[in-house]
Amino acid sequence: MTLLSAIGNFMSNSLSQLKTIETPHSGYHWDGSSRRFFEGWYYRITLPIHGQSFAFMYSIEDPRGGQPYSGGAAQILGPKDSYLCRTLPDVNKFWAHRESLGFGHWGKTDLQIKPDYLEPQVFDSLVEEGYQATATLNQGYLHDPGSRSRCFWQYEIQPIYGWGNSEQLQKSTAGMLSFLPVFEPGWQILMAHGLATGWIDWNGQRYEFKDAPAYSEKNWGGAFPQKWFWINCNCFQGEKDLALTAGGGKRGVLWWMESVAMICLHYRGKFYEFVPWNSQVSWNIEPWGSWKMQARNSQFEVELIGTTKTSGTYVRTPTEKGMAFCCRDTTHGELRLQLRELLGGNVEKNGKQRSKIILEAQSSLSGLEVGGGPWDEVWRSN
Repeated sequence: MTLLSAIGNFMSNSLSQLKTIETPHSGYHWDGSSRRFFEGWYYRITLPIHGQSFAFMYSIEDPRGGQPYSGGAAQILGPKDSYLCRTLPDVNKFWAHRESLGFGHWGKTDLQIKPDYLEPQVFDSLVEEGYQATATLNQGYLHDPGSRSRCFWQYEIQPIYGWGNSEQLQKSTAGMLSFLPVFEPGWQILMAHGLATGWIDWNGQRYEFKDAPAYSEKNWGGAFPQKWFWINCNCFQGEKDLALTAGGGKRGVLWWMESVAMICLHYRGKFYEFVPWNSQVSWNIEPWGSWKMQARNSQFEVELIGTTKTSGTYVRTPTEKGMAFCCRDTTHGELRLQLRELLGGNVEKNGKQRSKIILEAQSSLSGLEVGGGPWDEVWRSN
């Protein structure tokens, strides 16, 4: 085999692997119409050595322009749940690819070309403020004149898990009907787990990292979420090959609202999916401080307990009346997870089906969130 053919095979295999774990809905969803619309992306990395996380939140609203809420924003939830936000009002400087994961928004720049992906070195030298992100890159610079906070970042991503079993076609997070505008907003985990290598400069403090746990997801639609909760972690003590995302909310289905929830995890190459169409899912979520979920299907059952003593940080999310502080987050949640395999045969004395614990894990760097409302009392599943 010649060197050129070896390089060609390597590149082909790498592209094939990336394509294999690319999820549905990775591309941009806006259809060009003037109806109310938003699309948002969430990229997170966890730095266990520092005991900190960075969550990057990007959004675009009414991208046709000329409407009351047209514009974009970029937010960062930084160390110790600190916060930075920058609006990017010019929708003509936003770009996104329809067939694959790739998007960005230019702020200050002298470039007179149509916005699109730039090689990282070119972006760094020619775009003074803004961001760009793909399945394998997250890069940008933001500066808030009011608080004088600033952040530079550039890191590459090696995807490990998309959304589904390894070596199989990846799944839609919300099921097959998410290809139709029946359920809004749409929700898709883009990468349940990956490894990030690069650097982040947060207000002059530089964090350099290699193979840090990384995660990404997105949502989109013409209707806006009314109430939700969310749990995410891919940095567990002693378990490097484990990623969990769980959540629930009230979503619009044609002309009515329904409450749904799910718990899903990737563990040692296998996808454990507890969703409304194959499992019983229950939850008990306090307005802040405690997240409890259980789920069971024909083969397995899972239990999650998330807690936090921090006050969390409010971040902006798209609403019917534009971006608003209606979401409370922390990346310093305590999380305990237990996964059990159900066994056939007789039930135990307490009436429960016999089971065997196949996974117990915990973390102090879990993402925990509540959003929308009202949150004036505990939300229990029916």
